[in-house]
Amino acid sequence: MTRIDFYVLPTGDAHSRRLMACRLTEKAIKQDLTVFVYAASEEEERVLDDLLWTFRQGSFVAHERLDASAAQAETPVLIGHRSSPQAAKNVLINLSAEIPPDLDRFERLVELVDQDETVKQAGRRRYRFYTDQGHTIQTHRLDNSD
Repeated sequence: MTRIDFYVLPTGDAHSRRLMACRLTEKAIKQDLTVFVYAASEEEERVLDDLLWTFRQGSFVAHERLDASAAQAETPVLIGHRSSPQAAKNVLINLSAEIPPDLDRFERLVELVDQDETVKQAGRRRYRFYTDQGHTIQTHRLDNSD
């Protein structure tokens, strides 16, 4: 069964969620894990595509957008907003308000929730869904130093 971790951020903005997604993606890559970042829209997909190159001085996170990648299996990080990759990935990072597709194909699901009321409500709905499905959920409350 997929391991699910909710990260609760102290801020209330989409940029902080995206930065945390980049940090977690970089950490996963350093552990030789593969990642699929599920974006909320094509616009967010484009923002993440740019941010993964620039979020931290000296960072290099090799990635591709799912629709643009012909070599999905070889790309350690894929970003998409419509569907999940055909090739299995270790970690799924959800930036969407929806339940991500094919979540049972991933070893780990990371949910990022901030203090924006709409984001919190959507996160609570997903939390209930996962609990109802029998998943064990770990919650990590971050502070401003994280």
